[in-house]
Amino acid sequence: MSDSASASAACDTRAGLLDAFSRYLDLQRGLSAHTVRAYLGDLADLLTFLGVGEQEAEPVGPALASLELADLRAWLATMSADGAARATLARRAAACRAFSTWAFRNGLLEADVAARLRSPRADARLPTVLTPAQATALLDAAADAVAATAAEPDDGHGDPARARALALRDRAALETLYATGVRVSELCALDLTDVDASRRTMRVLGKGNRERTVPYGGPAARALEDWLGARASLAAPEAGSALFLGARGRRIDPRAVREIVHRAAARAGVPDLGPHGLRHSAATHVLSGGADLRSVQELLGHSSLATTQRYTHVSAERLRAVYAQAFPRA
Repeated sequence: MSDSASASAACDTRAGLLDAFSRYLDLQRGLSAHTVRAYLGDLADLLTFLGVGEQEAEPVGPALASLELADLRAWLATMSADGAARATLARRAAACRAFSTWAFRNGLLEADVAARLRSPRADARLPTVLTPAQATALLDAAADAVAATAAEPDDGHGDPARARALALRDRAALETLYATGVRVSELCALDLTDVDASRRTMRVLGKGNRERTVPYGGPAARALEDWLGARASLAAPEAGSALFLGARGRRIDPRAVREIVHRAAARAGVPDLGPHGLRHSAATHVLSGGADLRSVQELLGHSSLATTQRYTHVSAERLRAVYAQAFPRA
């Protein structure tokens, strides 16, 4: 049996198709676990739209045999009418193209039906970005929360050591997010061995398994040192080498980090934002401080400079000031 025939046989059912596509995205494309989950969800939703039942053994052959570009456009149009964000529609269009190309190469489709599928233009707006003063206030509030554990040493379970460890963890996570601009998934994946305290750098594994080294400053270094001194009081046997731990002592997850950032913003009285907002704030402040786009691209782990260029609008005031100072006919 040929490779294409083998692939076709393995993908006769809904479960088989999703499993094979998942392995392709993970092993051959090297996409992040988050992107793989998103693309699989998109394909599952598309199959349902095409009339494929949600049972694992449901056959997919008839739906794939009749699949046309118009079907994909109708699927996206339905979601747009339901109020889906343009960024979501753009991602789902990308999932369609990835699936169509893979399915065509493996003989599951007679043509690459999504080759001419255009992505809706994603919103160019950035999430909430803090001013430098607001970022300082947020991090100062996290430090104050650590100090408060000395006066009220209780985590709700009558465990002072645990309460202090959680406060130190929160402060270290916030300082690291702002100091390095890492994504929340990258923060959660950090191991103890990824931190080089002597050089104040971190080894970060980003999207597409691309590795980069990012620096961090003195405040983050002190927060990390304090957290590592208390980490053992929170660590469970399953903690392994994880740098940041959740409340149960295992590797922290993105949801817990989002809660940490939201709580800190509320405590500091600054605009509410999530971890990605801190990432954008860091990029904005580095650019405003005079860094060039290529350096910021490397810091953030962007594969395309066009992604980094979204931040250039925040430097308009600085550019005008430099122009007025340096140009003789300003």
